[in-house]
Amino acid sequence: MQHDHDRGHELATAQQRHWQHTYTAHPGMYGEQPSAPAAHAAAAFRAAGAEKVLELGAGHGRDALYFAREGFTVQATDFSPVGLGQLQDAARSQGVAERVTTAVHDVREPLPLADASVDAVFAHMLLCMALSTEEIHALVAEIGRVLRPGGTLVYTVRHTGDAHYGTGTPHGDDIYEHAGFSVHFFPRTLVDTVADGWHLKEVHAFEEGALPRRLWRVTQTLSR
Repeated sequence: MQHDHDRGHELATAQQRHWQHTYTAHPGMYGEQPSAPAAHAAAAFRAAGAEKVLELGAGHGRDALYFAREGFTVQATDFSPVGLGQLQDAARSQGVAERVTTAVHDVREPLPLADASVDAVFAHMLLCMALSTEEIHALVAEIGRVLRPGGTLVYTVRHTGDAHYGTGTPHGDDIYEHAGFSVHFFPRTLVDTVADGWHLKEVHAFEEGALPRRLWRVTQTLSR
């Protein structure tokens, strides 16, 4: 087990370096328009009466900034200080800096927030990073801790129907590496077990990008 832990830590460290380099080489690489899942999430959050939103894996902030422009108070975390620096610069230029706070954070560690302190959580392609199944479950438990009762989680993950699944460099636990990026492809059973103790409201299949990537957008809520 210690060997697996060390190997997982090495993979995560390599991924952090790779994303740092990527954001440095390609500032604002995803553009300014929000992702389609963020637009869906904003509507779901508003319908639920949410005000405080936590985005995990915010990158350079196209979705966090969108949430702020939509009137939410946003805490954005990412393990890349470079990406978050770009987010902070953009928040100032867009006039929403007072509604956005950032924190450098590795999701393998406990979230730097108090219990029941946010109304909603958004994570676009973060849970399917180079995280083990055990780490994914620990992260979702942490999300449940910081969400208020009845709070909403919207996340997206690439799944085992994706064209890249089973190809590239295998790292075990349904994790495969392509062009330096490692992805944990979700089987449907993982979506269901991650929702254990939650109310699973929707699992929506969609495609994104040129490959295209095949993803699920999952919406689940805490019981009140």
